[in-house]
Amino acid sequence: MRLVEQYQAAMVRLAQVYVRDRAVAEEVAQDAWVAVLKSLRQFEGRSSFKTWLFHILVNAARTRSQRERRSVPFSALASDDEGVLGDEPSVAPERFRPADAPYAGGWGALPQLWDALPEASADNRETRERIAAAIERLPASQQSVIRLRDIEGYSADDVCKMLDISEGNQRVLLHRARSRVRQALESYFAED
Repeated sequence: MRLVEQYQAAMVRLAQVYVRDRAVAEEVAQDAWVAVLKSLRQFEGRSSFKTWLFHILVNAARTRSQRERRSVPFSALASDDEGVLGDEPSVAPERFRPADAPYAGGWGALPQLWDALPEASADNRETRERIAAAIERLPASQQSVIRLRDIEGYSADDVCKMLDISEGNQRVLLHRARSRVRQALESYFAED
């Protein structure tokens, strides 16, 4: 029971990346717990228990998502990088110094320091809501990585094992996710 209390909320949040409906995400988490119980004897300890648990959860969520996609209109399935690394820049190229300038390729202007803006403090409820909304708009692959790394606090190695992705792919997905969230927040702060 203690394990369920410890991990259930995080499992449901991660499952929602794949299935979008909280009730279905709760079912996926429940299915993952059942799978864990059934295969507990097979746990070899090559990774931590929570890494193994979340790997099972991600597989269950992916399977459920694929099953549910069959009933979704084809137009709703479009995604800009569902597991595929696109070639769009993470940060707008015009934010960097041109090739003929000193320190070519460096930041043209450093990103704004948000802690210098009292109204934009990370403690501000509205800012947290904007961050959550920006994460929700990310493709599932980026959303999974940023949730596991920055919200749940898992290591890069654990995330790679949970999502069954390479270290390089994890870094790229995390970088793109962070860049998009930063861009959304910069746009929000520029409105004020």
